[in-house]
Amino acid sequence: MRFAIVALAAFGVLAAGNTAANEKLAQSSGCMTCHAVDKKVIGPSYKEIAAKYRSDKNAEANLVKKVKAGGSGVWGATPMPPNAHVKEDDIKTIVHWVLATK
Repeated sequence: MRFAIVALAAFGVLAAGNTAANEKLAQSSGCMTCHAVDKKVIGPSYKEIAAKYRSDKNAEANLVKKVKAGGSGVWGATPMPPNAHVKEDDIKTIVHWVLATK
């Protein structure tokens, strides 16, 4: 059990820290069509998203659901389409990386 916790924590650090790979994953998943790391495109920047949810303990789980199902109203009138075509593990990796963006 202890090993599993350490392994998951290490994975989280590696996933968040591997910016080039995570950005490539976001690009290939279609995320970068509407988002950028440091500027608003159609949707908010990843830095804005990270800042908004920094103190929300449930943000990662909630955002994984929202990315998969789509949503609207939080960042304005433009809806985010569902991303059911993206593997859930990839969504988790991208969301974890976005929330670690400073």
